Amino acid sequence: MMVDWTAIVPLFVAFAVSAATGPVIIPILRRLKMGQTERKEGVQSHLKKAGTPTMGGIMIILGVLVASLLFIVKCPKIGPVLFLTLAFSAVGFIDDFLKVVKRHPDGLLPKQKLIMQVIITAIFYVLMVHVAEVDLTLRIPFSGGKMLDIGFLAIPLMFFAIIGTVNGTNFTDGLDGLASSVTTVVAVFFTVASLLMDAGLAPMAAGFAGALMGFLIYNAFPAKVFMGDTGSLALGGFVAGMAYMMHMPLYILIIGLIYLVEVLSVMLQVTYFKATHGKRLFKMSPIHHHFELCGWSETKIVTVFTVITALLCLVGLMAL
Repeated sequence: MMVDWTAIVPLFVAFAVSAATGPVIIPILRRLKMGQTERKEGVQSHLKKAGTPTMGGIMIILGVLVASLLFIVKCPKIGPVLFLTLAFSAVGFIDDFLKVVKRHPDGLLPKQKLIMQVIITAIFYVLMVHVAEVDLTLRIPFSGGKMLDIGFLAIPLMFFAIIGTVNGTNFTDGLDGLASSVTTVVAVFFTVASLLMDAGLAPMAAGFAGALMGFLIYNAFPAKVFMGDTGSLALGGFVAGMAYMMHMPLYILIIGLIYLVEVLSVMLQVTYFKATHGKRLFKMSPIHHHFELCGWSETKIVTVFTVITALLCLVGLMAL
């Protein structure tokens, strides 16, 4: 049996870069006072996290970037996914910078963030369809590899799916190690799927898994650093980009169910609150905070959500 170094090498390289940069970047973020702020009306146990360095997503990006560039000539399809990941990370960086450095509580305005996300998605569409020559047909789960062509509707669906996924991963980043753990499993899924389908994306997927593992050394409970929007938006870009380059956006509904539940919980909470003039559907949203207020520990929530994702990724592999 031959060893596929296009998955093993980037995984270990990205892990090494991410883990090794922690002792350098975390003190720098601390000295620059890039500290997390916590809402007083939020979960009270989180108030002690105020001041923990954020924007640690830089560590993830460095690991992914180094690992991907080693293989981008051999596997050029990495390019569009790497662009989407870095571009969304840049939006997150600006948002974090405004919140932490400029002390703007809300960071980028929702309208500003949406415009940037639409522009980035449009550029990704051009890179994917016209440069990488990957079309927008959709692989149907459990169909034996059958593809679905929905014509022009595939374009608005793409914008909806990518922006929705990015915001879903952003909402998932609310507990120590939650977004990192869940997305590590998803990255492993894409690594295996890419190898099985010979999609040429395994280096990027494996590199992302490795970078997240290295970051988890510092992000697992109790976290020494948070990824911030710099990291969480990058996670969404990676997941959506990989899915589209492999014709698998429908699979996000399976492997990314946690992201979907997180964003839906926020939407339902806001809608119910407005419709009932102040009543709440959940104790707090996103839904991981609801479980916290029900008495679950952060570690238990992260473990349960990660296990659920692992099981769903196995279902996703069977759906191939």
